[in-house]
Amino acid sequence: MPWVTKRFSGDDLSEPAGMLRDGYCVAFPTETVYGLGANALDSEAVQRIFAAKGRPADNPLIVHCCSVEQVCLVARPWQERVQRLMDTFWPGPLTLVLPKQPVVPLTATAGLDTVAVRIPDHPVALALFRLAGVPVAAPSANVSGRPSPTRVEHVMDDLDGRIPGIVDGGPTGWGVESTVLDCSVYPYRLLRPGGVTFEELSAYAEVELDPGMFSETIASPRSPGMKYKHYAPECRVVIVTGRQAAPVIRKLAAKDMVLGKQVGVMAFSEHSARYPHLTVLDLGSKYALQEGASRLYHLLREADALGLDILYVEGLPEKELGMAIMNRLRRAAGYHVIDSERD
Repeated sequence: MPWVTKRFSGDDLSEPAGMLRDGYCVAFPTETVYGLGANALDSEAVQRIFAAKGRPADNPLIVHCCSVEQVCLVARPWQERVQRLMDTFWPGPLTLVLPKQPVVPLTATAGLDTVAVRIPDHPVALALFRLAGVPVAAPSANVSGRPSPTRVEHVMDDLDGRIPGIVDGGPTGWGVESTVLDCSVYPYRLLRPGGVTFEELSAYAEVELDPGMFSETIASPRSPGMKYKHYAPECRVVIVTGRQAAPVIRKLAAKDMVLGKQVGVMAFSEHSARYPHLTVLDLGSKYALQEGASRLYHLLREADALGLDILYVEGLPEKELGMAIMNRLRRAAGYHVIDSERD
């Protein structure tokens, strides 16, 4: 049965907090993207998340908490080096995978004996969780597979009528989801890059890149965003890497336009003049990657709003925040990547 979705301000949290306590779904802002939350300790409430998103049941969720004390409810005691990561990066865009407490239903962890948990750095989210009084399981607040929402309008586009409430907290900050680090093994494994970089984590612990970060298929994902095609607009996305990316994109785009295709390119501001006859979606300066990350999902949605058939994207070096941006782009493109220096 469809809902009449209510939209709340960040100063009007008593009703959405009650919805969470009563086992219903509420979308809310974080510093990364908007999340779609429900009581993490209520299996039926968690199932409503999967139903609203059309999300596969074997894709685990992240449990969001408002304090370390609340984390203790869902995760078993952790080592001192994990505590150092918490002290350094929480609240913030870092999710830690830890052995779970029995109280966490398997529906939230996709049957795993671990739980992904974080404390977000957003005043509205934290106030909502405190009022609700429960840890909140939440993936991104979009239809499964679509670009994640960084503005409340994105949530409304995807979930209006599917959920009872949305809390409007304005545009999000980071624009890409949190880093996910598996701390149930050592060396720790980076399952998904995000706002806290591999380089930053490596200063505090031994960290390896999980092979699933680079694979199209994985049997049992230990983190969201590993198994299925994610972040994808309706148009076809093609990544072109290497120093000859611009001339290769221009050549491919010319062939597409002869066939009557609407073609665009996503590029940094410094490179926009390289594409005089194409619709350019501006990622901002290549020297300010956080700006690019914050624009990424909005631009992927903008490509559809503009009626593009094909969107070419300039690849970027996979270091620091560039690793997270390329991870999202690769999955949005269904791993269609062209090396301009080879192809």
